[in-house]
Amino acid sequence: MPTQTRKPRERAAHLGPDRRRPQILDAALTLAVENGIGAVTLSAIASQLGVSRPVVYSCFGDRVELFEALLAREGEHMLEGVLVALHRARGDDPQAAFIDGYRALLTVVAERPASWRLVFTANPDPAVADRFLRARQIVSDNASRWIAPAMTHWWQTQDIERKLPVLIELFMSSCEAAVRLLLTPGTEWNANTLGDFFGRSMCQAFRAA
Repeated sequence: MPTQTRKPRERAAHLGPDRRRPQILDAALTLAVENGIGAVTLSAIASQLGVSRPVVYSCFGDRVELFEALLAREGEHMLEGVLVALHRARGDDPQAAFIDGYRALLTVVAERPASWRLVFTANPDPAVADRFLRARQIVSDNASRWIAPAMTHWWQTQDIERKLPVLIELFMSSCEAAVRLLLTPGTEWNANTLGDFFGRSMCQAFRAA
């Protein structure tokens, strides 16, 4: 009876830490979104990438270091995208400004949905929630700087300083609602149609103020 020869296991391509780290972070993000933060272990990442654990340890000393790097990377991308979207909401036509802003925000979400799902899960990890709150405050502060003068310019809104905290919270909450709706599995909305809907609706709400 002929002897069967075992095919040698294919080894993962040798990559230096600088090239391997992004792959490891991508795998960690996928695991976190699909199975929760608790599923993100160095062993699970090694298994998903088809490499040995020492390969992963050569890039990140432990799970905490890896998770911090993941949150820093994704948080930076998200915050940068939101601030760019916020600056799109400009011009002399208020409705067009609101629509452009919401569309820009939702386009950012559509480009990196896994990052946003990491934040907008039903029970986010405390570390994720803490970073989200800090980023939310940065966006809120930036929104305050343009909403007040814009409303004065567009509608000569009276008593704007007293109304501003309420309007900012309304704006921030509506952005979060739009993001959640876009991330809903099976949604019929896309970034443009949902941005148009929210932009028109929120423009009317702010005009009424």
